[in-house]
Amino acid sequence: MASSVQTLISLSLLLLTIVLATTPSCDSLSTDFYKKSCPNALPAIKKAVEAAVAKERRMAASLLRLHFHDCFVNGCDGSILLDKTSTIDSEKFALPNNNSARGFEVVDAIKAAVDKACGGPIVSCADILAVTARDSVVAGGPEL
Repeated sequence: MASSVQTLISLSLLLLTIVLATTPSCDSLSTDFYKKSCPNALPAIKKAVEAAVAKERRMAASLLRLHFHDCFVNGCDGSILLDKTSTIDSEKFALPNNNSARGFEVVDAIKAAVDKACGGPIVSCADILAVTARDSVVAGGPEL
């Protein structure tokens, strides 16, 4: 009886090992994701954010808020940046954002700078918003 239980456990572990070994895994999140495809992406974002915040200190909070509002509806997908079209009911002009969300022109300039630094559209708008939010907190935060 004990050997049949041991055999069942051994077979179960073998099956689990086979399933785990053959299941495709997703890439994990990484702060150096663009290190190979566009090593200049993060420095380009940081430089553009610092310039925007130096021009208008309040822009740091506005850029952070854009990321928050993007993530609030259906996840962090960059959709807050989309303009309204015949097929898109944009969140950019939704009631909670209309006349209050700002910084879109700064994000457009950052996207242009990143595309130039990368030689094309390599970095997603969602990633640009996330990194912009991070850098705006640093740029607009308290001085130590």
